[in-house]
Amino acid sequence: MKKISLALAMGLLVATSSFAQEFKMPAPSPTATLSQDFSTSKIDISYSRPSVKGRKIFGDIVPFGQEWRTGANGATKVTFGEDVFITGKLLKAGTYSLYTIPGKESWEVIFNESTENWGLSGYDKKKNVLSVKLPAMQTNVIETFSITVEDITKNTCNIVLAWEKARVAIPVKVENEARIEAYIEKSLKGENPPYMVAAKYYLEQGKNLNEALGYTDKAIQANPKAFYIHWMKAQILEKLGKKKEAIAEAKVAADGAKGSPYEAEYANNYKEISK
Repeated sequence: MKKISLALAMGLLVATSSFAQEFKMPAPSPTATLSQDFSTSKIDISYSRPSVKGRKIFGDIVPFGQEWRTGANGATKVTFGEDVFITGKLLKAGTYSLYTIPGKESWEVIFNESTENWGLSGYDKKKNVLSVKLPAMQTNVIETFSITVEDITKNTCNIVLAWEKARVAIPVKVENEARIEAYIEKSLKGENPPYMVAAKYYLEQGKNLNEALGYTDKAIQANPKAFYIHWMKAQILEKLGKKKEAIAEAKVAADGAKGSPYEAEYANNYKEISK
């Protein structure tokens, strides 16, 4: 009889395992992962997404003034690929668990170095690496908890927490200018120098424009049919106050774009710069 029971248990285990591999049942708080390119690296986030389901969340299911796992199930994890600043406070590159203390008008946002916790189980305040207080904005009802990366620039973004009627934006900033320029200068001395990348970066920064102009010439030598490089050169010339030369380069770009999907765009570029 025991042999039969054991065999039955083993059979159920195998069947359950097989079922789990072949089919995924709906989860009340499904997991989500987000990988967002940012600055010279990326931000990775993994978390679980509970839903409102007609309940009162903040001030009830999630009490005000108490630590919250900021999601459901296991710890919400945030990985920064480079050093960042949160409201001016340094947070070193790495992976952290994200906890919050919600309030009616503001939340405390906490980054903790222990990443294997199950929610608040195992949470230790002594392992908090950084905490900041941020305003909580009112919004329309958001049914399912979400974490997004928004308002991205070359060195800033917001990690946005949103659920029920609350929205909290965590401002992230990086100091990447020196690192980018060092990488560009090193790459320019190697094989296949990224002349176009260097020219575009300095154009966007509005600095080293004479050097950037030289890089466009070298990029054009390497790829004479690349009409878009002529447009980049035109923009640099315009910033250097060389309007006549800029218009001439814009025309080369517009002529080169004829017959391509970008014909109208570069014709308009030429029209605008000629005013």
